[in-house]
This record gives sequence, C-alpha cells and structure tokens, in this order.
Amino acid sequence: MFVQIITAKVVDAEGLERQVDQWDTEIRPGAEGFLGSTSGVTDDGHLLVLVRFESEEAAQRNSTRPEQEAWWTETAKTLQDVRFQNGTKVITTRGGGSNDAGFVQVMRGRVLNTEKMNELILHMSEFEAAMAVHRPDVLGDVTVLHDDGTFTDAIYFTSEAEARENEGKEPPPEMQAMFEEWMRAATVDEYIDLIQPRLV
Repeated sequence: MFVQIITAKVVDAEGLERQVDQWDTEIRPGAEGFLGSTSGVTDDGHLLVLVRFESEEAAQRNSTRPEQEAWWTETAKTLQDVRFQNGTKVITTRGGGSNDAGFVQVMRGRVLNTEKMNELILHMSEFEAAMAVHRPDVLGDVTVLHDDGTFTDAIYFTSEAEARENEGKEPPPEMQAMFEEWMRAATVDEYIDLIQPRLV
C-alpha cells in the first residue's frame, strides 16, 4: 500500500467542497489502484487528507492524468501552504481505514527507536486482538511510517463521544503495557481531530 498525506490551510471552504465533490464523481472512477481516502477540516481551518493507493506506481499514474492535473490546479486555488508527505511502509489494524467511522483522530510524530518500532510491528496482531475486546469503538487504524523518521497514525472511531468516553477509562494492564511500549518507540507531536470526516 502507498499513502499520500496532504495538509494545507483552507482559504475557500465552499470552493474546496465543490472540488472534492467533483473529484468523487468525475475523477475518482478513473483512478486505478485507488483504495480510499480520509479527509477533513479542523476547527481552525486546516485540511488533512490521507489517500490510499495499491502502490506508489498507481498513485503516480493517477497524478499524471490530464483530468487529475486540471482538477488539482483548480483545487490548489482554495488552499495555502500545501504540503505533501508520502509513505510506502503502512501498517493497518482491523482492516485499516473504515468508511463507517463517525470520528477520526490523527496523530503525527516521530519514531524514537526504529528497532523497537519494528519489534512492535511484528506483534501487531496481539495489540489488534486486545483492541477488539477492550476498545470496540475503534473501527480501524492506518499508520504510515515516513522516510524522514516521522509517522502519521489515523484512528477510526464509531463516534467522538464514544472515543472520549473510552479514552478516559483505565485500560487493562496488558493494554497499558502495550501503550507504554509504543511510547518508548515513538512520540506524538500533534493530534488532529476530524470531527466530520469525509470517507471514500
């Protein structure tokens, strides 16, 4: 899997909405290898998009289509300070991104210990099983490890209310131990809440 993350400041919300609608109806049907996307605008007007493709090659082919290039030229007029970040090392749990989610929280940060992170990846099935039992509000997760040592982790919840309620509860010891192992491997620099995510 290949994931491209786009962040930007929204300067024309209505124009952006029109462009997103156009992509969904006119451009997406021809995007070979497209797996799905998660997008949303934060309360302070910043856009975050995660686009998932089968491969980097499929994403590149899509980006060079004339209709895609024309669409992006117009879309860029609704944004400022656009930043792209790609990743080919992608870890998914519980099926990855879920279009049934009512709330998505994105964590962005840095990997502190690559060896520890690789070790944790090998045991993701154990973490996934524990989450299924103790956090049924978590529908899926997509973690992207970037070449520059940073990461982006999108967690898909049933709703914001259920996510907030459950995050305030004391986790069982085995899950707490897993969280502590994760925090030794990476640190979170930023939390981005997509209260009204657009899921395709």
